[in-house]
Amino acid sequence: MKLLHIDSSILSANSTSRLLTAEIVAAWKAAHPDTTVEYLDLAANAPSHFGADALGIKTGVQAQPTEAQQRENALSETLVSQFLAADVVVVGAPLYNFSVPTQLKAWIDRLAQIGRTFKYTDKGPVGLAGGKTVIVASSRGGIYSTTEGGQAAEHQESYLKVVFGFFGITDVRFVRAEGLAMGDAPKAAALATARADIRAATAEAANQQDVAQAA
Repeated sequence: MKLLHIDSSILSANSTSRLLTAEIVAAWKAAHPDTTVEYLDLAANAPSHFGADALGIKTGVQAQPTEAQQRENALSETLVSQFLAADVVVVGAPLYNFSVPTQLKAWIDRLAQIGRTFKYTDKGPVGLAGGKTVIVASSRGGIYSTTEGGQAAEHQESYLKVVFGFFGITDVRFVRAEGLAMGDAPKAAALATARADIRAATAEAANQQDVAQAA
């Protein structure tokens, strides 16, 4: 089984999302010691933002692509191939300005490729990357999940659920720690809740992957 471990926080050792992704991966490996892990740090090795030279991968590579287009297409191919090869994807996704980090968005833009992660049909788009488990470590300074206004303001978990669903992935789980900037007691409570969610999410998802692998 292959697991892709992704971090996107810019806070290095001070990052809660990085702490949680490490604990998720450790819990998964404890349940599946034969799992191979590939690590991608989007803060340290951020893909460039999606631009005109990278667009060729979506519209078909021209007969004589420029050097810049070849370079951008090669990067997109590397990232989407790595993603498609994984059975499990663990994503660290802190909330930055009501959304995900730009590094994480740039990575997702590289994955969204017609014929690789989705296709269009006469009945609408169809995802092509199903069968995976995605576990997102979501970290937030404030609390957004308990009020209608907070839920309307966050475009982090909601975005990730939609985009991974667009790719055909139905097993998307969130391990959430919120209220991290609201004092020591709320932070401790948030981490305790997140760790309980890690145990539940990894156990349930691991069983589901076992069934999928055996099918």
